[in-house]
Amino acid sequence: MREITYAQAINEALREEMLRDETVFCLGEDIGFIGGNFGVTKGLQKEFGERRVIDTPISEEGFVGACVGAAMTGMRPVPEVMFSSFLGCCLEPIWNQAAKIRYMSGGQVSIPIVVRTVNALGRSGAAQHSERPEAMLMHIPGIKVVAPATPYDAKGLMKSAIRDNNPVIYFEQCFLYSKVKGEVPEEEYLIPLGKADIKRPGSDVTIVTYSMQLHRTLAAAAKLAEQGIEAEVIDLRTLSPLDMDTVYESLNKTGRLVISEEDCKTAGVGAEIAARVAEDCFDLLDAPITRVASMDCHSPFSPALEQYLMPTEEKLVAAVLGIMK
Repeated sequence: MREITYAQAINEALREEMLRDETVFCLGEDIGFIGGNFGVTKGLQKEFGERRVIDTPISEEGFVGACVGAAMTGMRPVPEVMFSSFLGCCLEPIWNQAAKIRYMSGGQVSIPIVVRTVNALGRSGAAQHSERPEAMLMHIPGIKVVAPATPYDAKGLMKSAIRDNNPVIYFEQCFLYSKVKGEVPEEEYLIPLGKADIKRPGSDVTIVTYSMQLHRTLAAAAKLAEQGIEAEVIDLRTLSPLDMDTVYESLNKTGRLVISEEDCKTAGVGAEIAARVAEDCFDLLDAPITRVASMDCHSPFSPALEQYLMPTEEKLVAAVLGIMK
């Protein structure tokens, strides 16, 4: 085991899969010569050349569409969409093509494409660079959605995503790249898509979360423990398919559920989880389900206002204390 950053973990996963399988290639804006806007693909073009690590024009629909075509011929493309807000520019090849071709061909054609993209709430990037559209992608049948929070998970899930024969949208978070380090084994490993992980065991309340919000949730759980409340923290890791069995097993023990997410509250990931719990195991609940999420508002440029709308550690502690009463 050695300690590496979240960005290094993704870089290692891409490099290992490109070495293992010559059909894997990467492309996107500035990913080659400068190594990506956040340095995640640094060194890959020098090692694999410009035919496998391709700098593209600023045309998300163009290069993602090209990747869908390449995937249909047996390649395994990994395009990078620099910010998740720009997914709107390439929804046509993702939604109407990648998500549907395997279904419409009766399974004769697979689309093994991994679209890497970045959520950047908290960076003062303003409304057009701070979206969190993961729930929108969850709504589309035929697409898998991944959102890791730790270096270990980021590497294992990326390798599994590249080997998957379905289109995967892989959400990263810019604050995790260099600020979050963790132990990652040198030997190869995979993490299966669709399996959540209990990051902190507890018996009083279940908190379900993912991506950057995991780290705020763990900090909140530590504060709650000082008040005698032991929170079980579940990191979803994969949003589609959702691992609800792990959530249900935890609720059977705690009887209380809080969902912690960076996305807007209305029709978000938390809304789907709450609905499934209400349908499948309502009798396990000893208190109402609570969601802690961003306000239903575009992200302002002002750092102070942005922090005001975000789901902070303090808001999460207050929410847990509320349902414990």
